[in-house]
Amino acid sequence: MTIWNLGSINADMVYGLPHLPGPGETLAAKGLERFLGGKGANMSVAAARAGSQVSHIGAVGPDGRWAKDRLTEYGVDTRHITEVDVPTGHAIIAVDAEGENLIVLYPGSNHALEVQQLEQALSLASAGDLLVMQNETNAQVEAARLGHELGLTVCYAAAPFQADAVEAVLPYLDFLILNQIEAEQLQQATGLSAADLPVEHVVVTLGSDGARYHKRGKDPVVFDAHKVQAVDTTGAGDTFTGYVLAGMDRGMPLAQAITQANRAAALMVTRHGTADVIPDLKEVQAARFD
Repeated sequence: MTIWNLGSINADMVYGLPHLPGPGETLAAKGLERFLGGKGANMSVAAARAGSQVSHIGAVGPDGRWAKDRLTEYGVDTRHITEVDVPTGHAIIAVDAEGENLIVLYPGSNHALEVQQLEQALSLASAGDLLVMQNETNAQVEAARLGHELGLTVCYAAAPFQADAVEAVLPYLDFLILNQIEAEQLQQATGLSAADLPVEHVVVTLGSDGARYHKRGKDPVVFDAHKVQAVDTTGAGDTFTGYVLAGMDRGMPLAQAITQANRAAALMVTRHGTADVIPDLKEVQAARFD
């Protein structure tokens, strides 16, 4: 099967800081690195490195050809990434000495996708394939509706979080992943807890406490995270999601896919960077945790 990812592509500019700045504070960065990023690109790389066939649907500007080439190098099918006359999306990421981060995001070409491009790509999809989206591109509702009509397993990573964006795609979803704060915000907007949402599979990530899985009609199951020394949490959630999707794609029970994704996320937070440093399946399987 194939994982189709309507996903963002960014240049991640990562600045090392002694601490995260407060309002009006000016800080000198200790370092600067550029990585391939964007929640969509991160998930595509993670799923490809976990052993799945991944086809990315997206856009870059004339300044972003390097990003498309990098995705190709990592095993992602990039035939459905188009070049548009809008600058490539980018993120300014500040990371402190404890590995926590803050992110300023410019969407750029990620919001210049045409529905026709989406339709052309998904015309090649087969029933049973997976379709994933995040809230960093346009055409999310059109993609979710089309994926549902085509018999795809429709997945949504609800970040950056907007309750109305989740509500718009909710009727078409088979799988929803969001963090604990986002789950609380969605409950405030809809009146529905994660367990009560009309979605077959809901995963609530809990940061260093792991993840909670809600299968519709069943009691929730908590999966503990591995304890590691985090140096950079950027991209860890995307790595987790990509590995969960790859597990689903490869026919794993979702509990097994979450267990493997927890291992991948634990490795990811011990590294500086985003898509370029996502661990591959051999690394994840070989990792030893205390």
